[in-house]
Amino acid sequence: MAEQIHSHAVVWIDRVIAKIFFIGLTGVSATTVRAHKSCTIGASGGNNDSTFLVRIGGVLSRCTDLLIIGPETEHTQLMHFLRANRLDLTIQVETSNPSTDRELVALGRKRFRLD
Repeated sequence: MAEQIHSHAVVWIDRVIAKIFFIGLTGVSATTVRAHKSCTIGASGGNNDSTFLVRIGGVLSRCTDLLIIGPETEHTQLMHFLRANRLDLTIQVETSNPSTDRELVALGRKRFRLD
């Protein structure tokens, strides 16, 4: 059975990992994108993996509504990257400390009015 991709997604991102939860009325599917280990911390303390945001964008290619959550600046960088490259995407951003996967999905269901 093929993996179902929903049009709503929540991304929790920091400098080393992006957890992506596709949320729909029929369920949730999840995937993870990791920064390359050799590129995880640059001189400024941020991620210097030039492909990290591109790979996340590729995973989100069929998404139309997105909630980006994260504790540091990566959530803002992802928002700017996607707004420049995906004019069709509706994006919400929230600064947050790490939450459990269940809490992230629940927040996404609430924001997208899928509960």
